[in-house]
Amino acid sequence: MQCVGPKHSRHQTNTNAKERGLDWSFNLVALKTKKVKEIITILLLCITTAGFGQKTVQFADSIRTAFSIPEICYAVVDAQSIIEAAATGKHSIALPDTASLGDRFHIGSNTKAMTAFVIAKYVEKGKLKWTTKFFDVYPEWKEKSKPYYANITLQDLLSHRAGIHPFQGEGDPLIPNYKGTHQEKRKQFGQFVLTLVPVKPDGTNSFVYSNAGYTLATLMLEKVTGKTWEQLIEKVFNKDLKLNVKLSWPENQKNQDTWGHSTENGVLKPIPSTFDYHLDYTEPAGDINIKLTDYVKFLQLNLSGLAGKNNYLKSTTYRFMHTGVENYSLGWFNIYENGNELSVHSGTGAFTYFTIVHIDRQKGRAYAIFTNSFNDNTQQGVRLLMRKLKEHYGS
Repeated sequence: MQCVGPKHSRHQTNTNAKERGLDWSFNLVALKTKKVKEIITILLLCITTAGFGQKTVQFADSIRTAFSIPEICYAVVDAQSIIEAAATGKHSIALPDTASLGDRFHIGSNTKAMTAFVIAKYVEKGKLKWTTKFFDVYPEWKEKSKPYYANITLQDLLSHRAGIHPFQGEGDPLIPNYKGTHQEKRKQFGQFVLTLVPVKPDGTNSFVYSNAGYTLATLMLEKVTGKTWEQLIEKVFNKDLKLNVKLSWPENQKNQDTWGHSTENGVLKPIPSTFDYHLDYTEPAGDINIKLTDYVKFLQLNLSGLAGKNNYLKSTTYRFMHTGVENYSLGWFNIYENGNELSVHSGTGAFTYFTIVHIDRQKGRAYAIFTNSFNDNTQQGVRLLMRKLKEHYGS
């Protein structure tokens, strides 16, 4: 079990105080009353927060055990700091190596916010506009595509308003076996998707969640930049932001790292990184792996931007991505509920990992939980842990 929390525990605070000649019994009389109150307040805050951290780690581990989750990593952050982070459990139910905050997780559909982030950078550079129509970039595809799609825009695709078939792994149309590079296969898949009958929202939703829509949005980006999605992910997240992002599944054959776990007849089964998950064509919607400690830096960029500060993107861009479209904006569910304003997303990692993120836009705080299994038990356990974290930290 590994955790990161406040810099001082109760014991460390008192020891360090004595070392600096600030024992409780020393000459408090020499200090002004206001200063004494400030010191006591700070110490009590450290002690209380440390207590929260210890209790939360214990709670997380009890959740992990009760709901048969091999590993849980979680973090609570604001724009400037990691308030609490911890890892508990094992990389695989079949291996002895234990969890650490250096472990990598496949984040599934939480990739969408990262793809939208890259696209936003090139919108700011003037390569695209949110209102750019798909067929303004690919006019040669229009003739063979369904007329319904004639005016779909980049924003429509990223907010799931384009009527594109979901392609979520169940009940999908049969996809031809395309050949070539990842980019070449995405282009063939994109042309195929646009020949399908559009899917319209039902009465309860204003959008149709679509992995394929993110492929089409990415094709627009690839065309105007002359670079592949893979190259752009490398440039933005690794070269520019130093987030150590990798594609596909965490390497667990050569390295000690997480194994995803599928569920067969109620039993967890560890899946090696060599397994072919068949995520061809929709990688921009869900095929990134990352350490939680690096992912929270991405969250902190978003928190800072939402607080009105420019960083890698402009603050106005962050605000639009999170709140510009109702219900589902650009890479984030946009939720107003019980007086709260939240940006939320989850990812299933081809039903072998489960990750979830909540950003409290009002309080400027984000919560992330990464696990390496996916089933009803995993989801229930993660919901309980998320509730506990929010109770502790005021969301």
